[in-house]
Amino acid sequence: MKHNHYHEVPLYLDSYEDIFSDFDPRPYSKKALSEDFLSEIKKASRDKAVGEIILNFIVPADKRNLRDEAIIKGRFREHFGKHFIRIKEQVKHKVQKQGAYFIAAGVVLMVIATFMEFKYNAKTLLSSLFIIVMQPGGWFLFWEGLNLLIFEARKANPDLEFHEKMYKCRIRFTSA
Repeated sequence: MKHNHYHEVPLYLDSYEDIFSDFDPRPYSKKALSEDFLSEIKKASRDKAVGEIILNFIVPADKRNLRDEAIIKGRFREHFGKHFIRIKEQVKHKVQKQGAYFIAAGVVLMVIATFMEFKYNAKTLLSSLFIIVMQPGGWFLFWEGLNLLIFEARKANPDLEFHEKMYKCRIRFTSA
């Protein structure tokens, strides 16, 4: 069941420039977001769920410009959308690759343990020790690989969740 409960995150701006880097002279449609601004919204959104945030930019009435606000909203979505997709792909690739390696290593250990069990039937102390070590090691790697592939992709990078929250958040400008 989906609920429509939103958490408003109010942010007071002296001007639209507070959102952007002071060192970037480009127009709002291309300008880099300020590290201070990113840090503040990261703190403000930390305990909020994806899709439940309304960023309310409070701007002095005499400095508001609806055209600039539309451009800023677009820039915001573009920035966080691009980073969200890039980080998601990196995490997915890393977790899938690591998960596949773990599964393959687990299968190899289980095959070796099975071969040793079949060939030596634990006739020597050393073969018995190898079988005892390889069987649980193989199962552990196999299941840990599955865990990585199925469950860990989302938790692998906290920036992924932050960028998703910001990409999916609602943005509103109001007057001070």
